[in-house]
This record gives sequence, C-alpha cells and structure tokens, in this order.
Amino acid sequence: MSDSSPLPPVRLHPEAELARDALSTPLLSRAARLARWAGPDTRVDAGGGLVDEQLPAAVEALGLSGDDAAADASEAWRVAVDAGLVEVVDEEEGTVTAGEDLALLTGGSPQDVLAVWLAALETVLADASVPDLDGLMDEGGEVDLSSLDWDPEAEAEFLDGVLGNLYLLTAGEDTPGGAPVPLPALAASVIVPSDMGEPTNDVLEQVSDAMMRLDDQFRMLEPVGFVAYRPVDEALMADAGEEPAAPVDDTDVSRYGMVRLTPLGLYGMRARLMEAGYEAPAVGDLADKGADVLLDGTAAFPPGAAQAETEQWLQRRESLAAARELLAAARGADAGAPLRRLRCQQALSLVGASAEPALREVLDDAELGGLARVWLTENGAADVPPPSEAMVYWLTIDTVAAQLAAEGNSEELRALVEGLAQQHSGFFDAVWRVDHPATADVLEAMGRLHPDKKVAKEARKAAFKARSQQGG
Repeated sequence: MSDSSPLPPVRLHPEAELARDALSTPLLSRAARLARWAGPDTRVDAGGGLVDEQLPAAVEALGLSGDDAAADASEAWRVAVDAGLVEVVDEEEGTVTAGEDLALLTGGSPQDVLAVWLAALETVLADASVPDLDGLMDEGGEVDLSSLDWDPEAEAEFLDGVLGNLYLLTAGEDTPGGAPVPLPALAASVIVPSDMGEPTNDVLEQVSDAMMRLDDQFRMLEPVGFVAYRPVDEALMADAGEEPAAPVDDTDVSRYGMVRLTPLGLYGMRARLMEAGYEAPAVGDLADKGADVLLDGTAAFPPGAAQAETEQWLQRRESLAAARELLAAARGADAGAPLRRLRCQQALSLVGASAEPALREVLDDAELGGLARVWLTENGAADVPPPSEAMVYWLTIDTVAAQLAAEGNSEELRALVEGLAQQHSGFFDAVWRVDHPATADVLEAMGRLHPDKKVAKEARKAAFKARSQQGG
C-alpha cells in the first residue's frame, strides 16, 4: 500500500457511539476496573507488570476464571499502565496510583475516550507481533532467543500490511458493509505476488503459515474491539492421523477463519494510517469546506461516497446559496475542471427546485450553460432556451473528458463513445473545432475506444486537426 495516493473514503460512526463501543470492549473495561482496584498495597515489577503474588487478587477483582484468567488479568493491567489509567509512582518500590487518564473514561469527551482506547490498541498490536514464547524457556527459566526465528520489524510490517489490506476491503464500495473477509484471501493478499498466476506449492505453504499466525493475532485483537473474528476451525489444525470429532464440510470457507474490522476498528485503523502519513479521508471531512474543496476532494471518490459527502455538505447550507457556490466553483479551464463540473451536476441533482434561480443565472455562461439547461429540463422548468449547436458539442467534449478522468477506459464510456458517433452524422467533422482544452484528448480517446476501425480512424484524424488548431 503506497502512501503517495489517497485511500478510499470510509464512513465512520459518530464519535459518541464509538466512544461507547470503546468503553464496552472487554479489554479496556477490565483495564479500567483494575486501575480503580489498585491501591497503596499494589506492587509492580521493573517492567510495570503486576507482581506474581498480586495476580490472583487481580483475577478475583475482574471475576475471571479458567486457564487464561491470570494471562488476561496481566494483559489488562499492562493496558492500564500503557494507556495512562495507572501511573507508576516509585519504580524501586513498585508503587502505583491512578493515572490522569482514568478520569477521562467517565468525565472526558468522546475524543478523550477514543484517545485512551487508541493507546490500548497500540499495546495489543505490539503484543500481537510477538511470537508465542511457550516452549522456548531454557532450564533456567529464561527465553532462548537463539532458537527463535523472529524479526520484530518484519513481523510488525507483516501485520500492518494485513490490516492495511483489511482496511481497503472494508472501505471499498464493492464490499458489502460489515462483510467478513476469509482469512485465506487476506493472507494471500500479502503473500502471493500480484503478477503470479497459479501460486506455487512454496507460496501456498507460506499462505498457510501466515493464516496460523493471523489466527493467533486476530484472537488477541478481538477483546480490544478492533475486529470481529471467527477463528480457524480447530479440526483443521488436528494431526493428519486424527479423526475429526464431527463431519466437516470442506467447501465451507468460513472454517478457515473470517474477519472484519468493527466500526471501532475502522476508526482506529484510519487513525493509525493517518499517523503513518497516509491520506485517509472519511465521509464528512469536507462538510465545512468551500464548494471548490468539495468538488476537487470528491473527484476521486467512488459514486456512493461522493454522494454521501455531498449530502452532508448540502445539509449545512441553504439550497439557493449552495447552488450558486457550486456553480462558481465548477468554472475553469484546467485539467480538473470537467470532472468538477460533473461532480457539480451530480451535487445539483440533490438540490431542490428552490435552486432554479441560480441555474437560470448561468444560462449564457459558456462553461455552465449546458449543464444548467440539463438541470432545468430534468426538473420540469418552463421556458428553457434550447442550446446552440456549439454549446451541445462543447458539453459533449466536457462530459466525455469528465468521464475519462473519473473512470478511465470503462465499458460505460465505451458505450457513450459509440452512441455519440452513431447519433450525430458528421460528428467528427464538426467536433474538432470545439474550443475546449480537452478536445484533442477526448477525440484521441474516442479513437482508442471505438470498436469500428473506420470510425476510430475518423476520430484520430479529428484529434490531429484539433491539436493542430490548439497549436500542439
């Protein structure tokens, strides 16, 4: 994932709702309970962890039971320290007191609560990048690092890459909201080279190993509310000679693990990406900006996100004033102007009839008169003057230029190009004279996209004439 281009916009839940989600996560709620439980007699070791003698009391305070109770209590305490809910007063004595951030969980703003949760998340992510150390103890009780093939930086980079891809899948409009991602597909996304056709056995083995690592890591990330995770079926990890306890369906992909970012996880992942220098927009970011920023900012948005962003922008403005601001921002002869006008036209489709005066004011405008007529006609306005032939051709070039910028050589654009050539006899003889900065580029694209070789040749000849006319 490159940090040079913006990521797709995401739709975040309100911060108040996310803060409530954060407070209800098992890990943060346990950390807060331990921070309130700690007192003058609580002691920590040199690393800030609870001393072994006090773990049973912490387990009891949390109401935990089972084999993992002590480990869960220890993790909750570590989060409490790292998130500022507990402060070590005297390292030599190992005494602690309530941290300043503990009060934020009950008296702070949603942003304050989310900042504490983000600190807790970083602790868990750091822990998730550490391998399982069970079985690596030597006779003296020390970890034998020489027997451990572990690169901390590479492990953290691997997990970040997986989470980045999960973010992209969550943000994409092609993914249904909240749909879980199969663990094999997620692992393959960071292991299998994009130009590889059929994965080799070695690559498939790497994917399998990555799945097992991710299974452990996502189990750790679920209690902090970052992901919703269905673990890998234990039967898949049984020894080859063992019989499964129950019949299994080999076609059920969910048995191999399913994961999705929660709304809180989406918020947290976006915060981490922005901290790392990525441009990670969220729907609503542009609601308080000017129309010029809105039109340019949504230029690269998928259609659904662009509409949602525009709707939020319009909600803050009176319809007529908004329409005038949008039309003013849509003017221009720069390379981005056609797409701005397309986004302006789409935005105006969301504005009511009260915007009509703004559209009538630009009927004689060379750049806006065409789209104004389209809007007035679609909204049933009376006395809409017909466009001149020159305006029709100019609007055609502008529309195709916008579609090229928005979608590239899409099937929809190919169909539009075919339709234009069929509907207008002598189209290419006339259109190359259109005084639009994109005329030559549009005609070259039409020559590239049209399936009929004769028509494509006419388009290329017209493009040459247009470029010669423009002095290029």
